[in-house]
Amino acid sequence: MPKFMALYVGSPEAFARSGWDKLDDAARNEREIAGMKAWGDWQEKQKPIIVDEGSPLGKTKRTDANGVSDITNTIAGYIIIEAETHEAAARLFENHPHFSIFPGDAVEIMPCNPMPTL
Repeated sequence: MPKFMALYVGSPEAFARSGWDKLDDAARNEREIAGMKAWGDWQEKQKPIIVDEGSPLGKTKRTDANGVSDITNTIAGYIIIEAETHEAAARLFENHPHFSIFPGDAVEIMPCNPMPTL
């Protein structure tokens, strides 16, 4: 079955729009608990198709012809799943807690293509 990488993305603009930083500590804690439960429930439901549970990601370094530098991007985490089609993989993330409860922007899903051979 084809594999797909899903990237959880979240921008400062999405965070600001969500009002997350305006929640009092009790409300934010309540939402975090609800969000983690919903995320865990989602992962449990998808367990048979999860290839790599992934994780949250930290700060980014970029290496190019000029060397190594610190950069910023919107990627917050990842997961790798299997699905029959790209469309089916994308539909699995509809209403995902990353953006329905937490202040994330979206989940971007792309196929893991085979390495070309010579």
